[in-house]
Amino acid sequence: METPFHAFEPNGPENGGPDNGGSNNEARGPRLREIPLRLIIPNLITILAICAGLSGIRLAFENRIELAVAMVLLAAFLDGIDGRIARLLKATSKFGAQMDSLADIVNFGVAPALVLYVSVLDQARSVGWIAALIYVIAAGLRLARFNVMSDREVKAAWQSEYFVGVPAPAGAMLVLLPVYLNLLGVAPDRLVGFISAGYTALIGFLLISRLPVWSGKSEGNRIRRDLVLPVMLGVVLYVATLMAYSWETLVVTAIGYLSTLPFGARAWQKKYGTWSAHHGDDGLTDRDGPVV
Repeated sequence: METPFHAFEPNGPENGGPDNGGSNNEARGPRLREIPLRLIIPNLITILAICAGLSGIRLAFENRIELAVAMVLLAAFLDGIDGRIARLLKATSKFGAQMDSLADIVNFGVAPALVLYVSVLDQARSVGWIAALIYVIAAGLRLARFNVMSDREVKAAWQSEYFVGVPAPAGAMLVLLPVYLNLLGVAPDRLVGFISAGYTALIGFLLISRLPVWSGKSEGNRIRRDLVLPVMLGVVLYVATLMAYSWETLVVTAIGYLSTLPFGARAWQKKYGTWSAHHGDDGLTDRDGPVV
């Protein structure tokens, strides 16, 4: 049946189609061609990540906090690997990139904030809700800035080694620290609610800050041959500890990550100088004025 709408095209309309000056007959062939399964797999993972994040919100409102946190962390994990799987399968597409961006704000912003509010921040009433709003907006701004910087054809040398501000996936893990402590027995009273609200706002500030944060994905990084087995053993030990002592391990991980931020910023300063020498490399400004 003929419709005024085009069939699914992961990378947009084909050249020669009606959107590009071609005839309907010329475009009909490409629109009816089969899409390789490998192009769909990364998008399915992204959709599963959204489902996990939204399910975490539902579980939180049902007061099943442990499962809610687990689902949010699962959503963050799936959202973190879909892009890598797409590159591995050579299945990157414009459609997938847009899907991933929309999923990020749910999984790294909305879901953690609502789970945190239901379990802890509601003790601070309106102040807790304001803190949750601040975090969600900060996560959205952080993701928008990341997209702008990723789209630039010419990137600064340091962008392969450092993020500008704490990345959104790490922010989701960090902001849930009060929930981990709650699950370890720290009662969420009014004082804890206000302290957690301040902590939530702090994490939001770290997301949108210009703090250089080591990304750990530099192509120049190599592991010495004699350290390969110890590193593998360390990863296995961490995963085993996470499974056996989940909340204790997450508390230590969050505190450990926060404690490394000053060292990463200092290493960046020693290697590249000061932020003022790189004004405009944060995605917010360029030589011609504001970008976003």
